[in-house]
Amino acid sequence: MNTKKNIKHFCLLTGMALGCIYGINKWVETTSDIKNYLSENKGLFFDWRYGSIFYKKQGTGSPILLIHDLHPASSSIEWNCLIQQLEKDHTVYAIDLLGCGRSDKPNLTYTNYMFVQLITDFIKKIIQEKTDLIATGDSCSFCLMAANMDASIINRLFFVSPSPLESFQANPNSKGNLLKRILELPVIGTFFYHLQMTEQKITELFEKKYIKRKPLISQKIKDSYYEAAHKKRSGGRYLFGSMLGNYTNINIIPALKKIEHPIFLIGSRDDEESLRIMESYVKYDEAIETATISNCRKLPQLEEPEKLFKILRMFYNA
Repeated sequence: MNTKKNIKHFCLLTGMALGCIYGINKWVETTSDIKNYLSENKGLFFDWRYGSIFYKKQGTGSPILLIHDLHPASSSIEWNCLIQQLEKDHTVYAIDLLGCGRSDKPNLTYTNYMFVQLITDFIKKIIQEKTDLIATGDSCSFCLMAANMDASIINRLFFVSPSPLESFQANPNSKGNLLKRILELPVIGTFFYHLQMTEQKITELFEKKYIKRKPLISQKIKDSYYEAAHKKRSGGRYLFGSMLGNYTNINIIPALKKIEHPIFLIGSRDDEESLRIMESYVKYDEAIETATISNCRKLPQLEEPEKLFKILRMFYNA
């Protein structure tokens, strides 16, 4: 009798706990976009095979495609300050990658090759002419692979704060697969994801990794990243799970050795790790040109957009 009673109490408590977690999840998803900084009315959509892709198109001239860093909280808002400069001489396209921002966030395994396909299809079907790519961080890997796979659609590659070559070589493993499966759970997985994408975590991301000078981290940009992380019912957890599971990685060194596209790297002058990373790329392709920006960390497009624009213009005029 006591056993049945204990089981009944356990089931009741478990149900109450799950109900509370579900309520918290709904509250986060409902309140995260109250300020609506990522309005879908200010852009277009590309109906891609795996989901609808949000993008913005501005300016006239030779095309440039901007690819934000691969992170569930990232979006094309990363480029807003730079677009204002580039659109004077170029047709600028800035997309929200699948699983990010205002684009769809389907429940699937996100791989490096999937993003290669996205970049390739977007250029062929939307831009429809050879274009330059400017990418940040982890996204540099699939931009390089896209250029290696089809040289006819990409002109020059500009990589801002590219990730270490060794970080792309990590393979899926049992620990990563477990984390991925947990994140895919409808209630518990969403709750775990929300714990990793709190406003405090977003602030720490900016202060420790993205921006060097704290006074330059506006509340609006932090709110925009928080909103991006939770749009589409927090579907960014599927991308997050694939990243933790190392499914978005690929060894780009073989492609780096043989690629013939002009490559330009831009990093932080004040960060020894950034300088080391750029040197490691040049080791495999001595034709790569590099430049550094002072007083910044990973995202000079947000911290020092004028300096970044001057460097890009210098590379274009070289």
